[in-house]
Amino acid sequence: MTSTQDTDERPRPGKPSTGRLPRSARREQLLGAAQEVFVAQGYHAAAMDDIAERAGVSKPVLYQHFPGKLELYLALLDKHCDALVESVREALTSTSDNRQRVRATTEAYFAYVGSDTGAFRLVFESDLTNEEAVRERVERVTHDTAALVSKVIAEDTDLPEQEAMLLAVGVCGLCQVTARFWLAQGREIPQEEAVRLVASLSWRGLKGFPMHAGEAPEV
Repeated sequence: MTSTQDTDERPRPGKPSTGRLPRSARREQLLGAAQEVFVAQGYHAAAMDDIAERAGVSKPVLYQHFPGKLELYLALLDKHCDALVESVREALTSTSDNRQRVRATTEAYFAYVGSDTGAFRLVFESDLTNEEAVRERVERVTHDTAALVSKVIAEDTDLPEQEAMLLAVGVCGLCQVTARFWLAQGREIPQEEAVRLVASLSWRGLKGFPMHAGEAPEV
């Protein structure tokens, strides 16, 4: 009978024993350790030894869950790409007021980038974008977040689908790039104020498109 628990739990030097964990819990623990190592060192400099050491397990345990470093990195990318998409989805469904939707979406990006985990670096600042599987995931999160915003724009304006999508990519790109710049500048502007400024810029552009046929754009 195959156990659902790990078979080798020897504590690493200087690390407390983590004990036996169910497979799903062990996987999450390993992903957490890998995230810390990849964020701190980048993909190329990180080693499976480092990740096992950080998790407090032996390498065989790590390899029971992930056959290699790339597979581990891709699992993390999937997790954090999905997290951003879900955050944008929640922002857009949190209200029916379009101005508040813009602000909530901006807040979602700033919270994602500003998180102490630094996980956004795996998605937007990866040193492995020459790898097709990584590039596909980064492109997917850009597309999927924009598609959510585009759907709202298309429903509330007379814009064709392609034009709505172009605007949505612009909105998401504005949020992502400004949030990263804000973080790189040491959060000199309080997060709430930074969100207000960027959301205001987005809203001033979007509100100019008429909500209904024949309606004059707002100024």
